[in-house]
Amino acid sequence: MAEMEQMTDMLEGQEISALARKIFLNKGVKVTMFNGVAALIFFALFFGGMILAFFAYLATDSGVIFSLIVFVAFVLASIISSAARIAAQWEKGLLFRLGRFRGLKGPGFFLIIPIIESVFIVDTRIQTLDIPKQQVITKDNVPVSINAVLYFKVVEPADAIIKVQDYSYAVSNYAQATLRDVVGGLTLDELLAERQKIGDEIEKIVLAESKNWGLEITNIKMQDIDMPEELKKMMSRQASAEREKRATITKAEGDKLAAFNLSEAARTMTASPGAMQLRTLQTIDGLGPTASNTVVIAVPVEIVEAIKAYTRTTTQ
Repeated sequence: MAEMEQMTDMLEGQEISALARKIFLNKGVKVTMFNGVAALIFFALFFGGMILAFFAYLATDSGVIFSLIVFVAFVLASIISSAARIAAQWEKGLLFRLGRFRGLKGPGFFLIIPIIESVFIVDTRIQTLDIPKQQVITKDNVPVSINAVLYFKVVEPADAIIKVQDYSYAVSNYAQATLRDVVGGLTLDELLAERQKIGDEIEKIVLAESKNWGLEITNIKMQDIDMPEELKKMMSRQASAEREKRATITKAEGDKLAAFNLSEAARTMTASPGAMQLRTLQTIDGLGPTASNTVVIAVPVEIVEAIKAYTRTTTQ
């Protein structure tokens, strides 16, 4: 049974890793603005080449020349139109000339030298990365599973592309390792009580390293902390015992306060000669006028008071 559970955990971990890697590998798929200027230049040049090829065909009556002119027009239109680029407001273009970085372009319309220069577009908006569930052993040897979410943005596109091969994959793995290190140095009670503090500490550590990568960590939030079922049941019993203890203490304090108040009331009645009679009459009145209630006073209160007075006189 234990081996089956271990194999299930391994398969789930492999599925999570595969899904995470698929997300990282597809991070370059972005929704970019349609380059209408390049399309317009291409169709204008290609249409002009078609007209030239048509007149050349009329003059020479040669299909080979017509096909050659159409092919050349298509190639030239493709090359020249590729010089027109458009970057959205949230994008920055890294210009490389023969493999060397030459500067940033955009946002907006800009031109490059075809074939010689190339552009790499970088998204500078805040991006979200889901840190997969991590198996961590706390300081007091409790196994827990934790997942979090990481928010970051590119502030230096040149550093993010030139210094790091895949900045999303790099910052995600660094955040995973930092999460395990930080949680491994805390007890379970600290982990459950100080989630915001733990997130801030992880953010500070990751931010210190990611600055060299041209990234800015805006926030790290811990989403879920999963513990073994046996530990959850033990914590539930502990919480129930704690609540029962507080209830017992509260009841004992109430009994103590009630006894103190009764003692004060007794002293007050003792000091007032007619207080006991008034209390007796109030008790009788509280029984109600129901005919089934019969009150029998074996010794009248006056006799009891007279005996007490006689006893005090004799003692003196």
